[in-house]
Amino acid sequence: MSMRGHGGPPQKAKSFGPSVKRIFRLMAADRPRMIWVVFLAAVAVGMSVLAPKILGHATDLIFQGVVGKMFPASVTKAQAVDGLRAKGQGQVADMLSGMNVVPGQGLDQQALGWVLLSVLVLYAVAFFFNYGQGYITAGIVQRAMYKLRQEIETKLDRLPMSHFQEESRGDVLSRVTNDIDNFSQTLNQTLTQLLVSVLTVVGVLSMMFSISPMLALIALATVPATVLITILIAKRSKVQFTAQWKTTGELNGYIEEMFTGHEVVKAFGQQQVAIDKFAVSNESLFRSSANAQFISGIIMPSMNFISNLNYVAVAVVGGVQIASGNLTIGSVQAFIQYSRQFSQPMAQIGGMINLLQSGVASAERVFDLLDAKEQAPDPVPAVTIGATVGRVVFENVNFSYIPGEPLIQDLSLVAEPGQTVAIVGPTGAGKTTLVNLLMRFYEIDSGRITIDGVDTAQMTRDDLRRRFGMVLQDAWLFGGTIRDNLAYGRLDATQEQIEQAAEATYVDHFVRSLPEGYETELSADGDSLSQGQRQLMTIARAWLADPGILILDEATSSVDTRTEVLIRQAMNRLRESRTSFVIAHRLSTIRDADLILVMDHGRILEQGTHEQLLAADGFYHDLYMSQFGDPLVEETAVL
Repeated sequence: MSMRGHGGPPQKAKSFGPSVKRIFRLMAADRPRMIWVVFLAAVAVGMSVLAPKILGHATDLIFQGVVGKMFPASVTKAQAVDGLRAKGQGQVADMLSGMNVVPGQGLDQQALGWVLLSVLVLYAVAFFFNYGQGYITAGIVQRAMYKLRQEIETKLDRLPMSHFQEESRGDVLSRVTNDIDNFSQTLNQTLTQLLVSVLTVVGVLSMMFSISPMLALIALATVPATVLITILIAKRSKVQFTAQWKTTGELNGYIEEMFTGHEVVKAFGQQQVAIDKFAVSNESLFRSSANAQFISGIIMPSMNFISNLNYVAVAVVGGVQIASGNLTIGSVQAFIQYSRQFSQPMAQIGGMINLLQSGVASAERVFDLLDAKEQAPDPVPAVTIGATVGRVVFENVNFSYIPGEPLIQDLSLVAEPGQTVAIVGPTGAGKTTLVNLLMRFYEIDSGRITIDGVDTAQMTRDDLRRRFGMVLQDAWLFGGTIRDNLAYGRLDATQEQIEQAAEATYVDHFVRSLPEGYETELSADGDSLSQGQRQLMTIARAWLADPGILILDEATSSVDTRTEVLIRQAMNRLRESRTSFVIAHRLSTIRDADLILVMDHGRILEQGTHEQLLAADGFYHDLYMSQFGDPLVEETAVL
C-alpha cells in the first residue's frame, strides 16, 4: 500500500511575493469592492484612533473641575500659580500652569456630556464601518474561492491520466479541499486584519507624534525588538510546522490505508502491528505539533512583554512631562492608550506571519495544480463521424509510459465491425494499455488509431468516448439511487428502458427484492451490495448506454459460475452488431471470440480464433493448458 492521505495545510510558501500577487489577481474582478473595503477600514480606524484623544480631553475636564474648586473664584490662574510658588510648591505650580483651570469653577458637565457623546458616536460609526468592510471582504474572498473551485474542476477534466498516476489520490484531494479551505480561512482572517493593523499603526503613530514627539520616539524604540523577535521565532516555528504537516499527512494516509484494508489487516492478524505503527506516527505528530504550537505561541507573550516595557517607559516619562507642565493628564492618558493600540497591531502582524505562510503555501499548492501540464487540446475543427460502424484499426502504434522504456511497440491490428476481439496475455503484457490508448486516456507516441476510417486524434475526446461502453474489473458505483447509477451513461433514459436493461443483465431480480427497489439509496462505492451485484450493475449501465463499441475488462471476474453463464448470454446479445474488445484472464470466457490477440511485453505474438491458436501449439496453447491442464486436452481435440 502506498502512503496516501489527505494531509493538512503545507509548511510554508516557496515564493511568497509572486504568490501574493497571484492571489490579488484572483480577486481582480472585485477591485471596486476592495477599494470600498480600504475606504471603510480607513474611516473605521480613523474613528477608533481619534476617540482616545477626545477621551483624554474628558479626563482633563474632570481634573480641571476638581482643581478649579480648590481655589477661590476671587483669584486668577496666574495668582494661584504665584501663590503656589511662594509656598515652595513649584512643581505643582508648573503642573497647574499647563492646565486650563478657572479658579472657583467646578466640572463643566455640559462640556463633558458633549465629549462623551462624541466618543460614543465615533465608536458607533467605527463599528458599522467595520461591519461593512467585514461583510464586503467575506463576499470578495468567497467569490474568489468559488471561481478557484470552478477553475480546479475544469482543470481536473483537462489533466491527462498520467497526472493521476503520478500524484496520490490523497494529495489531489488535499489540494482541492484542505488547501482551498486553509487558503480561504487565511484570507478571511488576514486580509482586513492586516489592512486594519497597518492603518492603525499609521494612524496611532500620527496621533502620538501630535501629542508628544518624545514619547512617540520612545514607543518607536520597541519596533526593532518586535521585528527581531518575530523573525527569530518565525524561523524556528517554520521548521516545526514543516514536521507537523508532514507527519499529519503521513498519519492521515496510514489511517486511510488501514481503514480501506481493514478486512485484510484482520485476516492476516496484523491489528497489533497497525496499532503500533499508528502509535509511533501519533507520537511523532504530538511532539511536532506541540513544538510548533509552543514556539509560535511565544510570539504574543513576547509582544506583550515588550508592550509592557513600553508602557512603563511611557508612564514614567509621561509623569515627568505632566509634572513639568508640558503635558496634561488627559494627554498622557490618551498617549498610553495609543501606545497600547500601537503595540497591539504590531503583535497581531507578528502573530499572523505563520498563518500567512501556511495560507500562501496552500495557495501555491492549488496554483501548482492549476499550472500542471494539461493533455493536448482537442483539434479545431474536429472531425466527427455519424453512426458508429465499429471498424477499429491500429497502425504501427508505439507507446511508453516512461520515455525510453517502450511498452507498446509497432502494434497493428484490425477489428472489423461487429467482431468480438479478445485480448489475452500475462500480467503486464499491455492489455489494459491497449484499451487506454483506444479511449485516448493516454496519447500514443507514434502511429495512429482509426475508427471507421477517422483518426481518433482528430476527434474530440468527448465525441470519441461517447461511442464506447466500458465494464471494468473494478466495479464503480456512487452514492445515490440504483436508478441513478444505472442511468449514469444515459441520463435521459426512461424507467422502462432502465428496467429492460436490468432484466437483460439479471439485475432486476435482486433490485426488486430490496425495500425501495430502484429508488434504493446506495452508500459511497455501493458497499451495501455484494461485489457480484455491483458488477452486474455496471454491466446493466453499459447495456443501457447502447454504445457502438464495447470494452469489457474481465467483466465477469466477480460473479459466481452460474451468474457468469447468464452474463455471458446477456453479453452475447449485447455484442450483437457491435465491435467488442474483451480483456480476459480466464480463457474459458473468450472461446467464442471472433479474434483473439495474444500479447506479451507490448507485442501481439499470435492472433486467430480459439481453435486456430490451440492448433498452432504456441504461447496461447501454453496459457490455456496452464489454466485447464491435461484433462482439457481431450476437450480440445473434440473442439
